[in-house]
Amino acid sequence: MTFFKALKHILMKLRGPIFFSVLVITLLVAAFYPKTDNAEKDAVLMRAILTFVGQLHYQPKQLNDDFSQKLYDLYLERIDVRRLFLTQEDLKKLEPYRTKLDDEAAAGKFEFFNQSLELLHASVQKTQGYYREILAKPFEFSTDESIELDSEKRPFSKDNAALKDYWRRYLKYEAMTRVADKLEAQKNTGEEGSRKTMEELEAEARKDVLKMMNDWYDRLGKIKRSTRLSYYLNTITNLYDPHSDYLEPIDKQNFDIRFSGRLEGIGATLQTVGDNTKVSSIVVGGPAWKGKELQENDLILKVAQGDDGEWKDITGMLVDDVVQLVRGNKGTKVRLTIKKVDGSIKEIAIIRDVVIIEEGFAKSLILDGTTPQEKVGYIYLPRFYADFEHADGRFSAKDIAVEIEKLKSEKVSGIILDLRNNGGGSLNDVVQMSGYFIEQGPIVQVKAKGQNPDVLDDTDPRVQYNGALIVMVNHFSASASEILAAALQDYGRAVIVGTNTYGKGTVQRFYDLDRGIKGYEEVKPLGEVKLTVQKFYRINGGSTQLRGVTPDIVLPDQYSYIEVGEKEEEYPLEWTEIAPLQYKQNVYKIANLSKIKAESEKRTAANPIFRKVAENAKRLKAQSDQTNYPLRLDAYMALSTKQETESKAYEGLFKDVINRGVRNLEVDLPSIHQDESKKARNEDFVQTVSKDVYINETLNIMHDLVKSRNDVAKSKQ
Repeated sequence: MTFFKALKHILMKLRGPIFFSVLVITLLVAAFYPKTDNAEKDAVLMRAILTFVGQLHYQPKQLNDDFSQKLYDLYLERIDVRRLFLTQEDLKKLEPYRTKLDDEAAAGKFEFFNQSLELLHASVQKTQGYYREILAKPFEFSTDESIELDSEKRPFSKDNAALKDYWRRYLKYEAMTRVADKLEAQKNTGEEGSRKTMEELEAEARKDVLKMMNDWYDRLGKIKRSTRLSYYLNTITNLYDPHSDYLEPIDKQNFDIRFSGRLEGIGATLQTVGDNTKVSSIVVGGPAWKGKELQENDLILKVAQGDDGEWKDITGMLVDDVVQLVRGNKGTKVRLTIKKVDGSIKEIAIIRDVVIIEEGFAKSLILDGTTPQEKVGYIYLPRFYADFEHADGRFSAKDIAVEIEKLKSEKVSGIILDLRNNGGGSLNDVVQMSGYFIEQGPIVQVKAKGQNPDVLDDTDPRVQYNGALIVMVNHFSASASEILAAALQDYGRAVIVGTNTYGKGTVQRFYDLDRGIKGYEEVKPLGEVKLTVQKFYRINGGSTQLRGVTPDIVLPDQYSYIEVGEKEEEYPLEWTEIAPLQYKQNVYKIANLSKIKAESEKRTAANPIFRKVAENAKRLKAQSDQTNYPLRLDAYMALSTKQETESKAYEGLFKDVINRGVRNLEVDLPSIHQDESKKARNEDFVQTVSKDVYINETLNIMHDLVKSRNDVAKSKQ
């Protein structure tokens, strides 16, 4: 009996629910793992991932030849997505593995992966020679030829000769675009004599492209084998669905920071610039901000720990590795050697502390309505954040409750909850938050594999807000955003406004691989897997998976003709439906929604901005379909001029202030004026809201919503 068959046999005997104890997994995995040393870490990692995904994923797959072929194709597509490295001759060397990858994975072997890396490394060396040789000679831009930039529309190059020819055309295209830009820039220069010749411009362009290529290949050379292995392991998990991933320890740390809005470190964002690490921003309120010694655009040259730790030169180091050195526990000291913008070198010390990234938290504004007596509350929620690790952690549901109370004290006519571009987050928080607007009742159904659905209810009879409510969504409102929008739409509690949502109807959980293997400390930490373990369903029984949430009132959008969303992902779970629930609410009844929708459609049809948005959507679609470009300079410049002329017709669509009276709540001003940086970001936020045409139409809808309800109330008197 194989390892996986034996494990499956034991698990079937347990007859436990899907979320059985990690301890059970630990004992079972430990029982079947052979003793290992550090050289076999990859095998341990593979087996651990397959154990978890095979037993816990919502829709597990059989490791068979079909799985192998899908893994083979998807992995090769991903490691050379632009088809700049591998040839069909290279792929022939890997073809014998096409139906063997399932066997390799089950055995914890990596022959295919290792050979793919050898081929990739050889091709990187080979193509580095290509671009250096090609860029050493001038390009001639009068030849009538073209280049296809969409890799999906062209096969892998047949052989090295074909690959080198594609590189010639690719580099010629890069140089040509720069020559075209330089020629355009010269039109605005002064005297004729100050302009450069075509030969000089072409030489400059090749030099620019050479620098770009050298920088890129320098970054390629720094990619670790462990990072490449993560790509391969993620290709395996993504065959189950797009949201099941393997995360290295640093990736999980970064995810937790984004999810909670909290970290322990110095409070600086770093980025790689050539061989250097540059400070791109300072988090307001963090240790670096308080110390005032580290500033934006400083270069970090060396890092040392504590008072007497050895200095580590970080030149050429990957930014993730630098972050690991700089980030650390609260109260510990890190010393930095920095190079200031003026060239001076300085050593500084920073005591690490808890850093709160407030820009990711909920915030609210007051907006003037369409009539003098209307005052509308606006809440922006960028994600459904939650910090389960700390007693004083921030939770989106709690924060939204606070914002609601602040807006109620302002006696607003209605509230707009903006979930545009909100990719989701905490399931607990979205259930609690949805309950703020109804008495109590079901919010969402959650179903694990082979089990009846669990109903997640709002059990709190309180209604935190009983007034007019509009939820704004767009193509990138996903997961938890879709749960809230769907629940309030089904209850008839809110008007959903915007565009169709993303269509992610699945729930993920994290599993620590270290806890899944007893012993083997020498190979840890292994990282974690994020697995899709449930699907969620609306209370009406439908699913948001693939289909998303269709708004009650759809507004024109620039991406209307470009395919986005879960349905465009590779290997998404299918759409299904289950039985509906009984539900009702008596808080706020939306009156005459069809009439409100009709009025909005009239306004958007007559609105010159929305008309241009709709026109621009067609232009963007046509431009995205344009992937084959001429390599003759005059033809390219004619096409570029045409595209630029078309683009200019839509510039400045959102430059004018159209929402008057956008302002902060008085209670928020002391915190906002804490420092100039925070004040500047707030001013940018207020200006963005002031110019948002979608918020403008939502204010009109709010006016119609409030008026319609008032008219119904008067008719009953």
